[in-house]
Amino acid sequence: MENRTARFTLLIDPKKKTIFEEICRERDLTPSQVVRSLIRDYVKENGSPAQIARMPGSKSGGKAKP
Repeated sequence: MENRTARFTLLIDPKKKTIFEEICRERDLTPSQVVRSLIRDYVKENGSPAQIARMPGSKSGGKAKP
């Protein structure tokens, strides 16, 4: 995980939030872990090579996961 964190606030329908939290709990994951994974995947799929390279954990942009 990155050394620094930033808060990301979003608005979501309460019913969707409840279902999302249930699914996360069933998979023994926190909602934050899932959202971070979704953001990483989105950047990898949609970012430019320069943006992807700046991502922590990328080959040229920060420490790789062990």
